[in-house]
Amino acid sequence: MNTRQRQPQAAVPGAGDYLIASKKCELMNLQYFLQMGQLVQCISNLVHSLQRERGASNVLLGSGGCKFHHQRQQIVAESDRLRREFEQALTAIHQQMTVHPVSSRLLNQIASALHGLADLAELRGAVDRQTISAHDATESYSSRIHRLIAVVFEAADTAVDPGIAGLLVALVHLMNGKELCGQERAVGSAGFSSGRVDSALSRRMVHLVEAQERCFEVFASFADEDSRALWQQVRSHSREAEIGRLRGLGCSSGRVRQLDPQLADRWFAVMTERMDELKRVEDALEGCFHARCIERYTEARHSLSHQETLVASLDQQGGARQPVLILCESGDEATGQPGDAWASDGVGQRFGRSIFDLVQQQSRRLQAMSDELQAAKEALEDRKIQEKAVLLLMEHRRIDNDEAHRLLRKLAMNQGKKLPEVARALLAMADVLG
Repeated sequence: MNTRQRQPQAAVPGAGDYLIASKKCELMNLQYFLQMGQLVQCISNLVHSLQRERGASNVLLGSGGCKFHHQRQQIVAESDRLRREFEQALTAIHQQMTVHPVSSRLLNQIASALHGLADLAELRGAVDRQTISAHDATESYSSRIHRLIAVVFEAADTAVDPGIAGLLVALVHLMNGKELCGQERAVGSAGFSSGRVDSALSRRMVHLVEAQERCFEVFASFADEDSRALWQQVRSHSREAEIGRLRGLGCSSGRVRQLDPQLADRWFAVMTERMDELKRVEDALEGCFHARCIERYTEARHSLSHQETLVASLDQQGGARQPVLILCESGDEATGQPGDAWASDGVGQRFGRSIFDLVQQQSRRLQAMSDELQAAKEALEDRKIQEKAVLLLMEHRRIDNDEAHRLLRKLAMNQGKKLPEVARALLAMADVLG
């Protein structure tokens, strides 16, 4: 005689269980972005300080150590303080990011950013000893800044709420535009402080000005009204006319030109003022992003609570013994293909239809979110494609980053196509040839 007790069978999860799980998944993603907001703000502040440090370092190197020594030391101390804040924010979200990772690319980019910051002292030492050129210092700082901004880029790629994704797309393009503006400040500072501007520096400045404008166009497409209004104030400020005049001196083509080294101080001052104003726009956009995260999280939490109550009440009602056939509305209207169908297998007619209504409501909402999200994802994908095409041109033509960007723009102009179209064509050709 078998005296072993029979283990009770686990209840088979039903449609209601997975409907609630779907809501919880959405809530977890929104909670993640609530915490990610603090990290993004810390990255923004650290990037801004490193951009100032890069500019001061270029003036120091361009002037042969005669200018900005004391100011640079103050900026370095501020960068170190903001770096500690970034590391603290990262520690606060570390467990959630690693226990329930949402993107391996995001985690890898964070690792890359931390690695770049780890040997920052070595770069600073080379600047202090003046054993590094202004060009190499600019590239080294820019590489570290790029890695930090790429963390925000990868975070944007994981967003599933269209409102949050759109604001992050606006933010990452604003940060990139501001970074290009910072590179322009650094390059111009090195040229003006040395009293000479050659054709290579002029080409570099032209590229940076053009690239900024493309980034700011995408920013304006996805930003909120208040942030766009602040951006328009930056563009209409009287300072822009002076920047245009100084740009003209730095960007004009021709042989090496001798310039008044005193222009470096004015250039650095007006470009720093512009960078600070762009940071104000960035802060406003971050504030809007945080408010949106709170709003959506609150909405999702209330929606989850409502769904749990509704599903529980339907469970208590029980159901009729007769199964019903449930039809989905997800068919293709254009082709006339019918939607899916399945039997409810014992789910009561009233209960089955109620769950069916809830599932369909969630499906329609998720589809609407997906459609709205598409524009933001396309903007991110376009940037990825262009960067891949630039790397391809650099490798095959043996040219630098600036020259590759110029070549890509020239191809687009000659063919009368948009940059992403040309970039995709180049990558497709590489796949065929490779």
